[in-house]
Amino acid sequence: MRIATWNVNSINARLETATAWFQAHQPDVACLQELKCVDEKFPREPFEAMGYNIETFGQKTYNGVAILSKHPLSDLRRSFPGPEDDQQARYIEAVVEAPRPVRVGAIYLPNGNPVDSPKFAYKLDWFERLRAHAQGLLKLEESLLLAGDLNVIPTPDDARNPDRWVGDALFRPESQAAFRSLLNIGLYDAHALAGSPPGQWTFWDYTAGAWQRDHGIRIDFALLSPQAADRFVGFDTHREARDMDRPSDHVPVVVELAD
Repeated sequence: MRIATWNVNSINARLETATAWFQAHQPDVACLQELKCVDEKFPREPFEAMGYNIETFGQKTYNGVAILSKHPLSDLRRSFPGPEDDQQARYIEAVVEAPRPVRVGAIYLPNGNPVDSPKFAYKLDWFERLRAHAQGLLKLEESLLLAGDLNVIPTPDDARNPDRWVGDALFRPESQAAFRSLLNIGLYDAHALAGSPPGQWTFWDYTAGAWQRDHGIRIDFALLSPQAADRFVGFDTHREARDMDRPSDHVPVVVELAD
């Protein structure tokens, strides 16, 4: 089973790019982030024509997450416990009913900038809510994959120019500590499981020639429960997607689990 995660940076603006990548690589499951549209505006037809079942948690203009699967989806959940006034569409979860099921959560974690605003406190609170929810999921002792744009640069090795990010919410010690706390409940980073070397960036800004100069960062992750890690076969970062027509500023990463 091949499971992809990709921040598409507006599914309608990047539709031709996204469908071309899907047609070329045919992931069994995909977690998408930054849809930037309400559920009714998600372009279902081209993906359904490729055999995907689709569940979305959309929001106008901002955020939005989706799970696309060639297997049926069950036990659907949108968001997780938090403040009643938090309406941001940043998490969706479902069980992929494959012969060997896997529970998948698609994540778009808050950016948190500027750090001297309430946005940074919201980011850290959201991280803690995610950790608490994931801890509960691990108690189910099932194959679990949490994937998406976590908006954190965990270590200096995860940036081409770490000095450029000092003081940014993605590189703040508090954000890095929150990421470590998430891993420490018993999750495995697929990048580490694969023994991937530094330099496997997943994001290049559109400005200042970041792509041309390879000034990238790694902020998109696939995190596995022990049961999913036991099924781990491989991991790939699809860097070439950043060079497609009308690309997202992120690229897909793909995890392969044994069927």
